[in-house]
Amino acid sequence: MGGRQRPPRARNPRQGKPAGNARRADSRVEFARIEGYLAWEAEVAAAERDARAFAAQFPWLPAAERENLEQAYTADRLRYAEEVVDRAVERCRRLAARYRAECRRICTRWAALCLSVTVAAALFAVVPAALRG
Repeated sequence: MGGRQRPPRARNPRQGKPAGNARRADSRVEFARIEGYLAWEAEVAAAERDARAFAAQFPWLPAAERENLEQAYTADRLRYAEEVVDRAVERCRRLAARYRAECRRICTRWAALCLSVTVAAALFAVVPAALRG
């Protein structure tokens, strides 16, 4: 078949990781890239296989037209697969942002609760001593 479309865009790794985890984070990113590449190549192979099967249903077409049909089918399928992957990535990004915001909100509440308890404990320790003296 003709030229393949590009694989879906790779996700940017997080920035600002601690130096001790840098190698582990780099290897995770590399494994994710390899996995993405292999998944995309499997999708390309499946699209080409399905395109050949589809074009085989039209045995009366000349070979050149059948090949054009296969290429069009493959391109359309890969375009659709890329859109699906892009939508999934965008959904993951939205969920990650939502979960980060929720985590920040919970951490803020927890910090406020701890500060309140500390202030209350300090007041209970200081006020009776101030009233006695």
